Amino acid sequence: MVGFFLSWPAEKITFRPKLWLYMELICHRISIPLKTPFVTSFGAQDYRTAMIFEMKHNGITAFSEAVTDKEPFYSYEDNTTAFHIIEAYLAEQIKDAPTPEKFIDRVKFVKGHLMAKAALEMLLWDYHAKEEGIPLYRYIGPTNGKAQVGISIGMAGPDEMKKQTSNAVEMGYKRIKVKIKKGREDEIVKNVRSAIGDFPLSVDANTDFSLEDTEALKVLDKYNLVYMEQPLDHDDVMDHAELARRINTPICLDESIISRDRARKAISSRACTVINIKPGRVSGFTESLAIAKLAREHGIHTWVGGMLETGVGRAFNVALASSSFIDYPGDTSPNEKYFEKDIVKNPFKMENGFITPNEGPGIGVEIDRERLEKVTIDRVRLL
Repeated sequence: MVGFFLSWPAEKITFRPKLWLYMELICHRISIPLKTPFVTSFGAQDYRTAMIFEMKHNGITAFSEAVTDKEPFYSYEDNTTAFHIIEAYLAEQIKDAPTPEKFIDRVKFVKGHLMAKAALEMLLWDYHAKEEGIPLYRYIGPTNGKAQVGISIGMAGPDEMKKQTSNAVEMGYKRIKVKIKKGREDEIVKNVRSAIGDFPLSVDANTDFSLEDTEALKVLDKYNLVYMEQPLDHDDVMDHAELARRINTPICLDESIISRDRARKAISSRACTVINIKPGRVSGFTESLAIAKLAREHGIHTWVGGMLETGVGRAFNVALASSSFIDYPGDTSPNEKYFEKDIVKNPFKMENGFITPNEGPGIGVEIDRERLEKVTIDRVRLL
């Protein structure tokens, strides 16, 4: 496992003195193998290298997961930067278990680093929901009681993608999303369409194109896609607005939407008609709910994306995807799609294209301590 976290030795276990007798915050840094490599325009991923946070306070144990990875390809943040920001600046701000909203207000002095902030903000949502004895999906507001489930499929050979997408239809998924990259966009979509017919299909470009590639992207209009996700630069709104005027396929923004304010600008410029909300990308649930409500007010569709999270992070995504403000199927596949064995004892199961969130207090996961120990690289006590 050595090397999955830069400069984090596999055998090292560091415990720091507790600053507050009633508060304990531990970061479990883990590396868990994926069942099959997940291939995007960024490259192939064989392991999920994650940080699982565990907070004990007043008899309550809360958990969360950072969505960063070992490399800064999806975002400028990675495991190393996120851990540094949390250890140096953010951890001390939760020592009295503030509300998530109060925490976000406290950490405004740290510019950016939204994934690092989300890891602790979501930890506080789990804590306070458990404090009230309420499942998180109910604690956050109006709910549908279940989440529509879509599936995200990485790039592979033509026969393998046909097999995976056909299986997804048979399994009952509500929507299929496939990864594309420049030069393979038409080939991939044509191949998948031939396998699944008129089934709801979308594509995710992960920022691999530019406005100069308009003609190549326009070719995809003939496939009647539900949407095209983040074709252009991760930090762009205006070029997406221009692209939206040139093609017929609806545009969904992912990486570009980092806040309610960015969503407002994207909506007002007509850069998108769909938004992918990833709580771990936008500093947590506080901002996620604000974005979802804004989108609803303007007739914009929303869904909840994922970052190959373990059962801990996935529990947050399923809770949000069950919100009444979310109307499209999200990337909330059951845990077994990605891992042979997760770090939770109660992984989600899909029934007829839906996942029901956990009914236990907070995120309601039951941690498999033996499995967690086995995949842990090291752990650090922060408080």
